[in-house]
Amino acid sequence: MPLTVLHTESSLGWGGQEVRIVTEATWLRERGVRVVLAAQPGSRVREEARRVALETAEVAMRGAWDVPAVLRLARVIRREKVDLVHTHSSVDAWVGGAAARLARVPVVRSRHVSIPIRAGLNPVYTWLADRVLTSGEAIRALVLAGGVRPEAVRAVAAGVDLARFTPGERSEALLREFGPARPVIGSIAMFRGSKGHPHLLDAFERLRPEFPQARLVLVGDGIRRAWVEELARGRGLAPAVCFPGFRRDVPELLRFMDCFVLASIRTEGVPQSLLQAMAVGVPVVASAVGGIPEVLADGETGLLVPPEDPAALAAALGAVLRHPVAARRRAAAAQALVARRYSRDGCVDRLLALYGELG
Repeated sequence: MPLTVLHTESSLGWGGQEVRIVTEATWLRERGVRVVLAAQPGSRVREEARRVALETAEVAMRGAWDVPAVLRLARVIRREKVDLVHTHSSVDAWVGGAAARLARVPVVRSRHVSIPIRAGLNPVYTWLADRVLTSGEAIRALVLAGGVRPEAVRAVAAGVDLARFTPGERSEALLREFGPARPVIGSIAMFRGSKGHPHLLDAFERLRPEFPQARLVLVGDGIRRAWVEELARGRGLAPAVCFPGFRRDVPELLRFMDCFVLASIRTEGVPQSLLQAMAVGVPVVASAVGGIPEVLADGETGLLVPPEDPAALAAALGAVLRHPVAARRRAAAAQALVARRYSRDGCVDRLLALYGELG
């Protein structure tokens, strides 16, 4: 009998966390694991899971103390003969963890963000979890500071499909879409407050006198997209800033960029988009937030800047554009790092090893 894992996700949105859940579920399926996703009615993550033919269960989770949701999930666990429950967000960590305890199956609780957890009583990381999986060592340290026993916490960063994310020629279709203007600075991130889009616009504006033909491509969607678009218009940057929305052609977009940037200001794990850009061989600039410094060594695999510092961000972007030979050297080192430490197969091996500890 194959291992059956039930992932739970109470989020309605579609960001890096949700992308990772669905992506890794498909990889696990290819390795013989049966994966079921329990998600909210009408949620984007459930739609995307169904799009790639993953099994799903629709379970409304209205809050941490939603007893009917706990009972429904426990029934799903028993009906589907689930061997292990893997929870992800705050609400489903409570609901899914309690359901797993009722059904007497082990629980893995993922922590994706670098927000500190309070020290002391943390039931979703102790009573309702047998193991805690973090997306990097920085987040693992925060979980340990919250009082979780060290032997229960594992750091497993997202993996990269190195067959898809490879260096290559720029797409003619994207050239027609975005035009021939260069250099192209790009970012792939949800439009939310923690991603620092206003600071990136500020940095881009500072670059414009030296690079008047530069183009900024902000890929993604989210609640703050319209606001950032209005900021760009208000600064007179609209002709030079593109908002292509959510896209599936991420490898092609990365190959089209001369520089990839993440301007995050508060919380980050080890961002998938950063690892993917590094795998493609694009020079990268990012804020020193969360798990980013674990993979981006300043001056070696990219350039790190302090968060919420548009001047420093502009200086780093300018350095990439002015000194392409040095930028390419860092990009090659970054590409080798991802191939060595963050491959898809390595990620799945570590997940299966973690699951095996509880089997």
